[in-house]
Amino acid sequence: MAKSGMNPKTLQYLMGHSDIGVTLNTYTHLGLEDAADELKRLEDLEAARKELEKAKGEKPVSQKRFRAT
Repeated sequence: MAKSGMNPKTLQYLMGHSDIGVTLNTYTHLGLEDAADELKRLEDLEAARKELEKAKGEKPVSQKRFRAT
């Protein structure tokens, strides 16, 4: 369920764990392929967002990051 995208807190509740660490350390064994898949998903999401902005004729939204000083 964790790999399918279920919210970890929901999984914690369903499994009856009082500590999210137990849920995450027991049921979320991810590897390089999983990280690559997630990066691809984010790239696809960004491309879709840009396409929507282009179709609407809107100015692209800046994705600048803020740094605490």
